[in-house]
Amino acid sequence: MSLPALHAALAAALLSPLGAHAAEQIPASTEVDGIQITARSLEETLPLELSRYGSDVAIITARQVKDGGFVDTVQALQTLTPGLYIAPGAGPFSYVDLSLQGSRTQDVLWTVDGVRINNRLYNSTTPIDTLPASMIERIEVLKGGQGLFYGTQAAAGVINVVTRAFSDTTGGELTIGGDTNDTVHADGYLRGALGRHKYVLYASKDESDGITPYDVIQPSATDRKRGFDVVTLGAKYGFDFTDDLRFTASWQHTNAKLDNLSPRLVRTSYNDRDEEIVSARLDYTPSNQAQFFLKGYFHDWDTTYESVQNGASGPVVVYPAGTYWGYQDYGVSAQAKLRPHKGLEYQLGYDFQNFKGRDEVLLIDGKTETVHALIAQVRTTEDLIQNGALTFGVRYNHGQGSDTTIWTLSGRYNLTPQLYVEGVGGTSFLLPDAEQLFGVDPCCARGNPDLKAEKSRNINLAIGGDLAAARVGWKLTGFSRRIDNLIADDYANPAYPDGIYVNVDGTVRVDGAEAAAQADLGAGFALNASYTYTQSRNAGASLQRDRTPRDFAKASLSYAPAGKPYGADLSVNWTGDIWQTVSGFGRINYGGFVVADIAAHVFLDAERHHRLGLRVQNLFDENYAARLGSAPKDGSTSRFLYRNLGVPRTAHVRYSYAF
Repeated sequence: MSLPALHAALAAALLSPLGAHAAEQIPASTEVDGIQITARSLEETLPLELSRYGSDVAIITARQVKDGGFVDTVQALQTLTPGLYIAPGAGPFSYVDLSLQGSRTQDVLWTVDGVRINNRLYNSTTPIDTLPASMIERIEVLKGGQGLFYGTQAAAGVINVVTRAFSDTTGGELTIGGDTNDTVHADGYLRGALGRHKYVLYASKDESDGITPYDVIQPSATDRKRGFDVVTLGAKYGFDFTDDLRFTASWQHTNAKLDNLSPRLVRTSYNDRDEEIVSARLDYTPSNQAQFFLKGYFHDWDTTYESVQNGASGPVVVYPAGTYWGYQDYGVSAQAKLRPHKGLEYQLGYDFQNFKGRDEVLLIDGKTETVHALIAQVRTTEDLIQNGALTFGVRYNHGQGSDTTIWTLSGRYNLTPQLYVEGVGGTSFLLPDAEQLFGVDPCCARGNPDLKAEKSRNINLAIGGDLAAARVGWKLTGFSRRIDNLIADDYANPAYPDGIYVNVDGTVRVDGAEAAAQADLGAGFALNASYTYTQSRNAGASLQRDRTPRDFAKASLSYAPAGKPYGADLSVNWTGDIWQTVSGFGRINYGGFVVADIAAHVFLDAERHHRLGLRVQNLFDENYAARLGSAPKDGSTSRFLYRNLGVPRTAHVRYSYAF
């Protein structure tokens, strides 16, 4: 997609739910291709601003999510995001392997409505196993190092899930559905305005017996289906004090019971989750020359765990019900954008984060980590560079023994109306997690409070444009990243025979390229396709990093004829070689598979209140693995190899009523 087209898509994504009232106070600089953005917060418009200055930003809209019939956020990202490999380990609502432009899982920051939700107990444990697709207004995927504004864990990018947005008109929708894996689904939302007061309410429930997650299971495992029960409630409130000053607040609650199985011994094993995400923000736009926001957030993530195994003489309680692991994360951020004169604008910010975590399963001392950050960025405007834009920014981070300064330089230039170049380069960082800092479990590596933050150098360069006559947009991107101070467990220190976390010498290297194209084929047909190639290697190694695909490709064909009450979507994902080193079996390639999904929808009445949606996931019932593992056989010291299976062919049906 060309940069102007991307700006228009981003603007439309921000514009559609917010209404005309907010447009009155937006600076003229936010007008793109004749579309004026009505989101009045610096936070909400940040992805668009970053795309203007060279960052690669992909947007998934609520319509795409609904038309695709996706169950959870992971499925939407897996199908629709170029350059992103993501594989759930046990079907919907499970942990994932992730690689964004060749990254490690822990190199990507996750946020919900701008609130960071990464699991700081364990950086590599993804926090998205309880995010349903039904609440999505849009998903913003920012590729490349984004540590300047987003802080730790944004070394390879940021994925921000934006929940249901405000509307000036009252409306909503109710949906029920199910699938052939005995899943039941229900969701609904209501939004509207009463004068200066705006509100959004939403809720969803997904419950299933689940799928069998392994291809080989020992007789000692009697719980063999990985089920889930996820309930999400959310509310948003907005109040316009004046046309210049707005207050917004949001709350999201999740209650989830998620099976946590293994291919042997397991009788009962689950996580029982209770999560709160709360935020409040004040936005002030006194003039076209100044814009401000102040935000506070609180994220409480509590899980109780139970594990019971089948022993020779009966059940063996490994962890009794109520065994706790969880954390609290709260903070404040403030930003200002100033245009005191022509040619340049300035963005200044401050971030404060306070984190505390505790784990009774893998023991972590419940200590507190506090981080302060200062941000400064200068940007050119069209008054200085007519056909392009440049920006340079610096962030200083003061944390637990990990003072870090990073920088970002980015820009774009329109060579012609149909051709542009863009790029972003700089540094990012990854703070050690709570286990690496404070772990005290005698079974495992000890935490080290003297750890330094990992630091990465990154660059993304791209060329793209439009073939206007053929209605085709295209983009070619090259990316490169180097990671220093890598944190790993070391067993060479005699004082710590079970290991201790250290910063190791050497550099992790990531290089690759991404090609993407979109085409309007006419008659209601549209095509999107992408291909990504990466070399991702640990320090001193010549082999691809485990569980990171060397290459993968995605394509989707949509059919939405103008004025017709129906549509359809076909998506195909191909994954090339993926290697994993498995204990007792060496290095194994489990890639080389193709998965296709098809979805269709039809409105049952002329007013389009009633909608029926159908989806067949894994249309050709491809038998493929999301990852590998090994374990001892029952009654033996020899090991068996097992695969975490992808979702088999599954038919979904949903009925919606919009009002």
